[in-house]
Amino acid sequence: MDEVDTLLGQLRPHVRDGRVLVAIASMPRERFVSSGDRKRAYENVALPIAGEQTISQPLVVARMLDVLELRDSDQVLDVGTGSGYHAALLATLVAHVWTIERRAELAASAQETIRALGIENVTFTVGDGYGGLPQQAPFDAINVAAAIGDDVPAELEQQLAPDGRLVAPVGAAQQRLILIRRTPDGFERHQLEPVRFVPLVRDG
Repeated sequence: MDEVDTLLGQLRPHVRDGRVLVAIASMPRERFVSSGDRKRAYENVALPIAGEQTISQPLVVARMLDVLELRDSDQVLDVGTGSGYHAALLATLVAHVWTIERRAELAASAQETIRALGIENVTFTVGDGYGGLPQQAPFDAINVAAAIGDDVPAELEQQLAPDGRLVAPVGAAQQRLILIRRTPDGFERHQLEPVRFVPLVRDG
């Protein structure tokens, strides 16, 4: 059994959507990590990248993709591009991804990696992810790949389409994933498992 199969075996009990596992199996994670960490690319751990950021643990990425219940036709916002790994996986599962990153050097590196893989349905933006991208809203799903404090910004919730889903790590010292769904009656919130993410930095 090779390292990808080993990783998939660790993820499979926690993921309902088989498309997520196929996406992870087909995405070369070693392209998104530093050269010194490529031998560890398929370990189920977070790894450091540039800018004091990390590429998230594969299990956490898989869970976030899974709970978003992604569809082929979805338009998705990815907040916190980082290495680009999460955006690349999203792009294999949906129609289009808009990804926003505060650090221009990370956005440029992620764009180079993703384009080199032949992925064209990702639009890159440098900016403050707290405000989302209202000019491109509404989104069928929003993925937030950095901890956003005590609650999800109202600006992001308001950019969800009807039946839109948002997943984000919430909290400071102790973080949990939260899933938000927009319904005709308002926003449904579901607390999920504990996680650990670097904080989402806000301009100003």
